[in-house]
Amino acid sequence: MKEVFSAESGGMPQLNPEFWISQIFWLTLTFGTLYIILSKLILPKISANLELRKSQIQENIEAAEKQREDSESKLKEYDQIILKTKSEAKNIFKDARDKALKDINSKKEVLESQIDLEIKKAEKEIELLRKGAPEKINKIAIETSSEIVKKLVGVDVNNSSLSAIVEDLSKKDSGKYYGS
Repeated sequence: MKEVFSAESGGMPQLNPEFWISQIFWLTLTFGTLYIILSKLILPKISANLELRKSQIQENIEAAEKQREDSESKLKEYDQIILKTKSEAKNIFKDARDKALKDINSKKEVLESQIDLEIKKAEKEIELLRKGAPEKINKIAIETSSEIVKKLVGVDVNNSSLSAIVEDLSKKDSGKYYGS
């Protein structure tokens, strides 16, 4: 029992000053070794990994910035192409419209000139018919009158006397029909 008492009476060996030197030695040796291992082997690898990650992140940021700049320049080029294309399309549309209007106007002029020619021809024909109509009417009137008189009286009538009567009547009535 005495031995048990001596362990109890001595308390914790870490707090006993006679063990402090050996504890400091082992503490220094353990933490020194741990420090050397960490500083020479593990921390350089961690530091190298951190630097590698940092450089990769920086490269990624630079690549993203370059791609953003490229995208912006492409977007500007695209906008310029769109504006240029719209302008060209407006010009093409305007040219096509002007050409169509010119074609329509030229065809309209040709059609109007053809219509004018046809109207002039028709007016000439009407004038010729108007001038020749009294003679034809007189001739028809003389022939008809001659036949009527022949059927009524049974005698051939002199065409010269009938033509004189028809001409006399037609001169009196010509103002009614021809505006003379």
